[in-house]
Amino acid sequence: MMKIKKVDLFLTSMKLVQPFRTHQETVADRQSILVKVTDDEGHSGWGEVVAFSSPWYTEETIETAWHMLTEFFIPTIIQGEWKSPREVNEALSRWKRNQMAKAGIEMAVWDLFAKRDSVSLAEYIGGVRKEVKAGIVVSMDSPERMLSTIESRIIEGYERIKVKIDPTNDYEMLKVIKDAYPDIALLADANSAYSLKDVERLKNLDSLKLLMIEQPLAADDIVEHAELQKILSTPVCLDESIVSLHDARNAIKLGSCKVMSIKIGRVGGLANAIDIYNLCEEHDIPVWCGGMLETGISRAFHIALASLPNFTIPGDLSASSRYWEQDVIIPEVVVEHGNVKVPEGPGIGFKVDETFIEQITKRKATFHA
Repeated sequence: MMKIKKVDLFLTSMKLVQPFRTHQETVADRQSILVKVTDDEGHSGWGEVVAFSSPWYTEETIETAWHMLTEFFIPTIIQGEWKSPREVNEALSRWKRNQMAKAGIEMAVWDLFAKRDSVSLAEYIGGVRKEVKAGIVVSMDSPERMLSTIESRIIEGYERIKVKIDPTNDYEMLKVIKDAYPDIALLADANSAYSLKDVERLKNLDSLKLLMIEQPLAADDIVEHAELQKILSTPVCLDESIVSLHDARNAIKLGSCKVMSIKIGRVGGLANAIDIYNLCEEHDIPVWCGGMLETGISRAFHIALASLPNFTIPGDLSASSRYWEQDVIIPEVVVEHGNVKVPEGPGIGFKVDETFIEQITKRKATFHA
């Protein structure tokens, strides 16, 4: 049994190396909530809340997550004794939604348990890979700048490129990229920019032989995606629509997608992510790890998750330097020949730079059992 004696929250702000643009939002300064949990033996684990400052990706924001953590989730975990991280996940499930806030504290508990057992997080969850394939996301920009960015990333070894699209900036831009790099594994991410009225536009993308199109329709939809997938030869990948195992199961039953993106924050924690992974493996649905403009703490969790054998598509696991002048972990995540090494040290396998975290912290709170 493990007792959590202390929880520290750090609301941090870091400037991105380059603003990240989608049709919904431009993110230049990234706020995060970093979570540190400490047990009764002095071991500590870290997690990260990956909600954004405004509710453009999900309904959660940094402020709503702070409220849920301080008023509900932290009191829940410091009052109990725990045999496993899954028990914490189950205890938090009494509260509805707020998946990213739940994930932030649940992740920290996973890191803590793995450290207590002196094993890497990857090994703790059954990972088998020593390194994982890295993909990169290219935000909206002029065709010339996007081609220049893609060329640089290909030289660095990235094997999968994701670009953001919307109905004003899709076929023409994607064709320019495919004409320049016909063999590239190209993924188009729509972030719910389309409706079924745009079926003909989306059918035009079939000729480009994309790896997939991610979340073309509404963020809370599964039914219309099933209609769309029957029409398209391009695989549909669901992202925002999958926030629980229940969603994943229904999407598979309906045939709403041929691929799923798994993001720990979006689905409410690592336990839920593993359950969705297992379901997809059972039904031969390829999966990959999405990214959230996250710090190295959350990225370390996705690296560990991607070490599981059914993660066959390179995820959004790019190097720290793609996003930050300085990351919160030591050493930073690096990509070598298109791969990221899976850390072998206890827990997430990276040292957390607490001195730097203090420098970028805008608000802090501490809770004791």
